[in-house]
Amino acid sequence: MLSRPKPGESEVDLLRFQSQFLAAGATPAVQLVKKGSRRAADANLEQPPLQDHRDVVMLDSLSDLPPALVPAPPKRARPSPGRLLPEHEDPEERLNRHDQHITAVLTKIIERDTSSMPVNLPVSSGVAFPPVFHRSQGRQGKPATAGKRSIFAQEIAARRASGAKVSPVREVASILDPPESAMTCEALTTRERGSQPPWNSYSFQGPHLVTGKGLKSQEAEQEAQTIHEENVARLQALAPEEILQEQQRLLAQLDPSLVAFLKSHSRTREQAEEKATREQRPGRPSAEVTGKEAIAPTSANVPRQEDELEPETPALALPVTPRKEWLHMDTVELEKLHWTQDLPPLRRQQTQERMQARFSLQGELLAPDTDLPTHLGLHHHGEEAERAGYSLQELFHLTRSQVSQQRALALHVLAQVIGRAQAGEFGDQLVGSVLNLLLDAGFLFLLRFSLDDRVDGVIAAAVRALRALLVGPGDEELLDSAFSWYHGALMFALMPSQEGKEDEDEDEEPPAEKAKTKSPEEGNRPPSELARHDVIKGLLATNLLPRLRYVLEVTCPGPSVVLDILTVLIRLARHSLESATRVLECPRLVETVVREFLPTSWSPMGSGPTSSLHRVPCAPAMKLLRVLASAGRNIAARLLSGFDLRSRLSRFIAEDPQDLALPLEEAETLSAEAFRLWAVAASYGLGSDLYRELYPVLMRALQAVPKELSSPVPRPLALQRIASLLTLLTQLTLAAGCITPEPSSDSAEASLLATPSSITWTQVSGLHPLVEPCLRQTLKLLPRPEMWSALGPVPTACLLFLDAYYQAWSQQPGLCPEDWLQDMERLSEGLLLPLLEHPSLGSLWESLGCCSPLCNPQSCAVAPETISSLASLGCAGGHPPLSLAGSASPFPFLTALLSLLNTLGRIHKGLCGQLATVLAAPGLQNYFLRCVAPVAAPHLTPFSAWALRHEYHLQYLALTLAQRAATLQPPVAGTNVALCHSMALALLGRLLPGSEHLAHELMLSCVFRLEFLPERASGGPEAADFSDRLSLGSGGDLGCGRGALLAQACQDLPSIRSCYLTHCSLARASLLASQALYRGELRRVPALLLAVPKEPLLPTDWPFLPLIQLYHRASDTPSGLPPADTVGTALRALQWVLVLESWRPQALWAVSPAARLARLMCVFLVDSELFRETPIQRLVAALLARLCQPEVLPNLNLDCPLPGLTSFPDLYANFLEHFEAVSFGDHLFGALILLPLQRRFSVTLRLALFGEHVGALRALGLPLTQLPVSLECYTAPPEDNVALLQLYFRALVTGALRPRWCPVLYAVAVAHVNSFIFSQDPNNSDEIKAACRSMLQKTWLLTDEGLRQHLLHYKLPNSALPEGFELYPQLPPVRQQYLQKLRISGVLPNGVSET
Repeated sequence: MLSRPKPGESEVDLLRFQSQFLAAGATPAVQLVKKGSRRAADANLEQPPLQDHRDVVMLDSLSDLPPALVPAPPKRARPSPGRLLPEHEDPEERLNRHDQHITAVLTKIIERDTSSMPVNLPVSSGVAFPPVFHRSQGRQGKPATAGKRSIFAQEIAARRASGAKVSPVREVASILDPPESAMTCEALTTRERGSQPPWNSYSFQGPHLVTGKGLKSQEAEQEAQTIHEENVARLQALAPEEILQEQQRLLAQLDPSLVAFLKSHSRTREQAEEKATREQRPGRPSAEVTGKEAIAPTSANVPRQEDELEPETPALALPVTPRKEWLHMDTVELEKLHWTQDLPPLRRQQTQERMQARFSLQGELLAPDTDLPTHLGLHHHGEEAERAGYSLQELFHLTRSQVSQQRALALHVLAQVIGRAQAGEFGDQLVGSVLNLLLDAGFLFLLRFSLDDRVDGVIAAAVRALRALLVGPGDEELLDSAFSWYHGALMFALMPSQEGKEDEDEDEEPPAEKAKTKSPEEGNRPPSELARHDVIKGLLATNLLPRLRYVLEVTCPGPSVVLDILTVLIRLARHSLESATRVLECPRLVETVVREFLPTSWSPMGSGPTSSLHRVPCAPAMKLLRVLASAGRNIAARLLSGFDLRSRLSRFIAEDPQDLALPLEEAETLSAEAFRLWAVAASYGLGSDLYRELYPVLMRALQAVPKELSSPVPRPLALQRIASLLTLLTQLTLAAGCITPEPSSDSAEASLLATPSSITWTQVSGLHPLVEPCLRQTLKLLPRPEMWSALGPVPTACLLFLDAYYQAWSQQPGLCPEDWLQDMERLSEGLLLPLLEHPSLGSLWESLGCCSPLCNPQSCAVAPETISSLASLGCAGGHPPLSLAGSASPFPFLTALLSLLNTLGRIHKGLCGQLATVLAAPGLQNYFLRCVAPVAAPHLTPFSAWALRHEYHLQYLALTLAQRAATLQPPVAGTNVALCHSMALALLGRLLPGSEHLAHELMLSCVFRLEFLPERASGGPEAADFSDRLSLGSGGDLGCGRGALLAQACQDLPSIRSCYLTHCSLARASLLASQALYRGELRRVPALLLAVPKEPLLPTDWPFLPLIQLYHRASDTPSGLPPADTVGTALRALQWVLVLESWRPQALWAVSPAARLARLMCVFLVDSELFRETPIQRLVAALLARLCQPEVLPNLNLDCPLPGLTSFPDLYANFLEHFEAVSFGDHLFGALILLPLQRRFSVTLRLALFGEHVGALRALGLPLTQLPVSLECYTAPPEDNVALLQLYFRALVTGALRPRWCPVLYAVAVAHVNSFIFSQDPNNSDEIKAACRSMLQKTWLLTDEGLRQHLLHYKLPNSALPEGFELYPQLPPVRQQYLQKLRISGVLPNGVSET
């Protein structure tokens, strides 16, 4: 037997195998069978030889009549099995033998003869160009025709008519005098022609398709006539029915395109004949046919429309009647002139159906029933032509128009629509968001494409639309007005909060490292996907910055476009450190801005509008540099060193705004922005060398402040400039007060810190005498609210300067402390103490609650057109005066005042008691009460984060002052330290990223301060013991009660503070950056752009954080050994939680009782020995008793999702396993096991115990008297889960559940089984009834008389009895009747006693 080829064998081996196989003559495993022909008959393939030199195919052997074209028989999948197919027949011969379809159309194929065809040569002309035709020449001597045709059509018709005159006489006669029947046939429609057969021979005037063209001239006409006569004879021999039948058969078999071609050919010939007839015989009444032919459709399947020009037709509805002299109006196409008619009447909306929104050219939303005149240009020829305005879809269509004016108009309208939408003008009139709809439709990339347009007007409109989309109205004005507030230069990055992890710490990384660590996924993502999550990232990915640079540098646009581009660049720089770096590193972008819009010399500008801003100083350009510098220290240093900003700052600061050759408003704004840019640079300790050069200028500007403040009508721009000047002086003073530390390492940071400051204290010490009079002057306007509001941030800036001045003065090592202490006393006695007693200041404290975003969450509501992919402050329309950002807000001034009071109290301890009297203000006390109320903080949005950060500054400074005053003896009168402690606890859980220093200081000074727990010295522990005795009714030893635990916790507060400082530690880099900002360590400040706040610094359940970390560490430890100092950490955390539960319950209102229970269970899951410690046992028991109080227990809901847990049943199952393994019958452990088994909780928890952990029942020996909740919570209402009831019964019958092992669950199981077996609810299903009878039958037959009696005679639960329930002495009559009924039916056996 032959074997198969093996790997490695060559072709020689294969050939040898083939030879062996053929020699053996074996049968092959596979046989090749050729498919045979489906036709049985063979055709004769012999053809006669050619008789002519031309290629002639003779088919004389065939019949003259073509075979009938009947449909071919259906194809079969394979030939008949009884039919043999030839194996060795040539397929080509078989195809030639059976291919006879050509005879169905033609009988002879003859090569076309072109020997007699004429060749026309171009006619030579004596002139260079054809003669010019004048319209007046063609109209003379020619009769008017019925149709209106163009001049070209008239000339063509005239040439055809002249050619028809020399045609044969027979053809002309046939055209001029057709029979009457032929005229009748011509007037019929196409459909009628196809359905009406020719009844006589007069209908056939000659061959229409066969012309003989291509044959010899002497044979062509004869052959064509012969074919025609044969066709006519054959048609006359057929009946009309047969003719119609054959016609339908031909139409069914021929190609539809061929049929359409034949019909169109026939119709073209008919039209030519009709035109010739009208020209030869104009008097014939052919107007009807002409009217039909003028607008006949091109398709033969569509009937001709009868739109004749009659007096009653809609043609007279046209506003203008066409005339003969008008060009191209010979043929009136009415369907193309419908737009000239009057608009249809406006449809009134009768239902509440949604309609497409339409907008005016100013972006206003037009009501559906608004009837506007047409001269406004709001009507067009699109859908709903009667409605005025443009829809968004139509505007998008116009942006792709070939007409540049239409593109610019569409972009302008879209910009207006976006602006009005962001301002909230549309309200609830529209369904959905306009901005979301535009972005989903690709509006972002439409703007980017429009920026690449060649037309300046389109580019200007695209830039304006881009500004309207990116820049929120009012955002920049708010940030500029808050620049001089307490840390007002700091700003959260305006980027979406749902960005990935790569954006979390971007402000801490240098740009180069940021570029290196950028995720490859983001680099490979297309701009469309990036824009879906972040609009600005998507735009930057489309090379937007180089295009904007090109527009500024090359096209030199107008002033409005320049301002829009600079504003867009400012918004891009506020997005993130990465975006600011890309703006800085864009080739020639910043160079172009500095060179063109911040020149040091320029031509004076007139009072009117300017035509160009190039080579003219521009305030937004200076602001762009300031925002870029705020993004990071590195960017600020590069700007100062690489773009010669020092000379430009000197140029715009050295001269007063009135002396600059600019409009006054522009000059004041430019001067203010120059001060702010210098202040930002000084915030990093940069640019201090300019102070020596510009010292006279600054002093002169500072001396002019009182004069400006005394003006009757203060100018807002001038006041903003003054506030910016004071902010600059504040930063320079802090820079002078920085002490150069000793270098501790060789790092670059250490060398930077060791560099001495270029400004000294003596250079700034003379500023105080000039600033303090300005403050006194502004405080005189405090009783006049309207004048006080007009001052803006000037009083705030004065207070912050004094704060920085005394802080820097106290840090000077070579000065006498007595000097600054005496000056502080002078300031407090002469200015601050009278201010604190002023009634107007009390009104400011009273208005805190009205302006607080924390007390009024609706003030931070999300704007109507907010989109998740584009962050905005949402300041459209401004803010009410009584709001944090309003003009009458008390927060800026009071925050600066508290900062100054804290500095004075920290330096001069003797003044602390006098200055702390401000904490007794009723307005501040009421404000704190509203802040500690159980109300959720506003949802984090860019505006709410900005506003809450400024509000938290005031709260922190007030609490710091209260902490300083709490150490005084005697304490300050009127200060509620308990309220301050509650406020500190609430603030600690609310602080946002960027305030790490504040959180750290709160834990160090306020939260764990013994002075903030007045209950310790006022009988708090004793009151706790008395409350427990009243609620629990126990009279045990009070030495281990809750009072003793609280007293011990107060003694251990320093250890508790250390524990929480360790386990609630913040990120070190963020903490150091925050400390540098708030302590005034300018050389350590990395950036003024803060990370995006996604959540508060600490979780809401931060008091349980050490316990959670212990649990996670124990779970992650492979060896299973507990972490070091587990007992101490758990003890301190439980002590602090007990203090909060007892004396500060409002601090834990955000943590649900179920979450507290889950955190307590973590104590038992850490290891097998922790819960056995006596202090841990006492603390957990006390906390469990607090959870089981009657006012707390109803709020215990284990079915809701809990933070930090996937599901409570999973935690409980783990808890059961741990209990079964290590509990050894611990009663406290058992109490926590029993608490979730109450009847109102999920049956899954009870099924887990009785179904999977039945062995744990033997260890649940908790006595009924120690059960923390009532026994009725487990027995009522009756259990309705049949599976659990069967598990109850099985545990009782098998002895797994006994009263001496588990008295609580034994009583529960007996109660539920008794209720089930005697249930007679008629609504029960048959399955439940059968289960009841079966369980009752098994109970009746129990051999354990005690269990049988408990199940049959159960009465009520009673935890005072040993069994936990009461029994009937004998069966009630109802149960006896039910048992008798079952006995009669045979369910229960007879002869068994019932007692």
